[in-house]
Amino acid sequence: QVQLVESGGGLVQAGGSLRLSCAVSGRAFSSYAMGWFRQAPGNEREFVAGLSRGGATYYTDSVKVRFSISRDNAKNTVTLQMNSLKPEETAVYYCTARQGYGVPTSRSEYDYWGRGTQVTVSS
Repeated sequence: QVQLVESGGGLVQAGGSLRLSCAVSGRAFSSYAMGWFRQAPGNEREFVAGLSRGGATYYTDSVKVRFSISRDNAKNTVTLQMNSLKPEETAVYYCTARQGYGVPTSRSEYDYWGRGTQVTVSS
């Protein structure tokens, strides 16, 4: 069984930065594609960034340049560096994993989810 635990959320002013981390327990971490989604109140959970097994990165258009996803296969962790944050990016951020190749943007394609970490960006 794979378990994901997010950390690093909090309150930040607009324009500030946060670094989210996701610790992954279980075997064969390197065989999973990893992703970050977010969900604001009243909104659907949306794709933010993803990282394939081979290291290719994918971002939703609104966060390109400002966000960066990375993984450390030796430590079983995935990190999302978020810069120049905006108030509209206030949401619960979820770490997710899927077996196999590819980095889909649909939440239904992912196999495992963390409980999420709250990110609040004040104006």
